[in-house]
Amino acid sequence: MRILCVIDSLGSGGAQRQLVNLAIAFKAEGHDVEFLVYHSQPFFYEELERHDIRVMEVLESNYLKRVIKMRSVIRSGGYDSVLSFLEAASFICTLAGFPFRRWRLVVGERSANPSILTSFKLRFYRFFHLFVDAVVANSHANLNMIKEANPLIPRKKLKVLYNLIDFDRFEFKEDGYIFRRSGKFNLLVVASHQHLKNLSGLVEAVNLLSADEKSQLIVNWYGGDRSDNSKREAMEKIEEYGLNDLFFFHHPTSKIEEKVNQADALGLFSFYEGFPNVVCEAMANSKPVISSNVSDVSLFLGPEYTFSPHDSSSLSDILKRVLAMDKEELESAGRKNLEVARYSFEPEKIVKSYLSLLAGQ
Repeated sequence: MRILCVIDSLGSGGAQRQLVNLAIAFKAEGHDVEFLVYHSQPFFYEELERHDIRVMEVLESNYLKRVIKMRSVIRSGGYDSVLSFLEAASFICTLAGFPFRRWRLVVGERSANPSILTSFKLRFYRFFHLFVDAVVANSHANLNMIKEANPLIPRKKLKVLYNLIDFDRFEFKEDGYIFRRSGKFNLLVVASHQHLKNLSGLVEAVNLLSADEKSQLIVNWYGGDRSDNSKREAMEKIEEYGLNDLFFFHHPTSKIEEKVNQADALGLFSFYEGFPNVVCEAMANSKPVISSNVSDVSLFLGPEYTFSPHDSSSLSDILKRVLAMDKEELESAGRKNLEVARYSFEPEKIVKSYLSLLAGQ
């Protein structure tokens, strides 16, 4: 099967990483796979090149011209199927199919943004899901939003497929992990810097800890900057509260499995998400996870590790409890996460389901 994967860019985001993982898995199954993007952010280019997957760029600032050029590439490529992630890319792929198409079109919903239900633009995008072959969400929470935004979509088109995880890549490696390295509990965060990732909420929660608890904690945050002021505002709070020795910020890394393996726990504090890759990856690495109760996360982690992203005191209480856990207790929580991950994120099953949708089976 000749498959085209379409997304806005191949930057370091979670949707991009998930589509790259799927493309590599499709290639390993013997399919011909290519990428089409319209922003040049080459974070994953080297990895795709290693797997002999070509990336095509349509770099056009004028939106109408971009749509026309993307449409030309899609219609002239001789593809059997197209898999698109994120709403704008999916909209372009849908328009490329008018007035007729010979390829299967599967669109991936990746964000349970509540604005889907109130924004005219976002609801407009979802209207065009009527003209695709399948709509895949990576959580039931996200799918329910899509059904509410466009109740006309036939139920048979809607599918939930959780994230594809490379268990070999994220397998726990004992020689790369030291409990409380340098005497500090290493809380890892993998997220871009934007308001929805809720860095300010984490800062407020850390500030509620006792002086002794603060002395035990470091937060290592990996992620790129976005255009809003959320990081600057949070940094002002960090300075005001005297937390500079607790928070460390790093650029995105392609070796995120090493950072997960070195962490004592992973944290996610977002106001909303689809289903976060990093939560799945940390679970596959046998790590405890602290997360806001977004998407389907609470179904996997349970109430003792989830909190409302609007409630800093609840998060602070969870941090207090986790900081009091010894190595054996952390390992026990991590083993439970691994058991759940192996059952829920089994790679062969997820890849087979995607390929069936792309082939129309």
